[in-house]
Amino acid sequence: MKVAYIFATDMAATYKLATMILPQLEDGNHGAEVAGMFFFDDNLYALRKGDPIGERLARVAAEKNILLMACDQCALRRNLAEGEFHQCGTGEVTPKDVVDGVHVGCFPQLYAALGPAAPDQVITL
Repeated sequence: MKVAYIFATDMAATYKLATMILPQLEDGNHGAEVAGMFFFDDNLYALRKGDPIGERLARVAAEKNILLMACDQCALRRNLAEGEFHQCGTGEVTPKDVVDGVHVGCFPQLYAALGPAAPDQVITL
């Protein structure tokens, strides 16, 4: 089964991702293929360059071809992207000061990026 995760609730990245999903991915026993992860609100802080969770996640994502994407508006509000709010959803906002491989965008960019990966399930945490 192929899944995509959306980290939308408080502490989802620092708790559910960091202590459950990421160790399983690192150990090769997660049980599902992960196509992508989309981060909202303060969950983006885990993607900052130098963050231990983000650095581990970037390595696993590169090895396993997992899409890492942050909400462009959330990233702009946290100074983790460059652009203007009117550009949100257009694909024109660019990531800044995040771990390697992170993209920023909105649902149109997420759908386009995940299209070829076609997850069977989307799980919101």
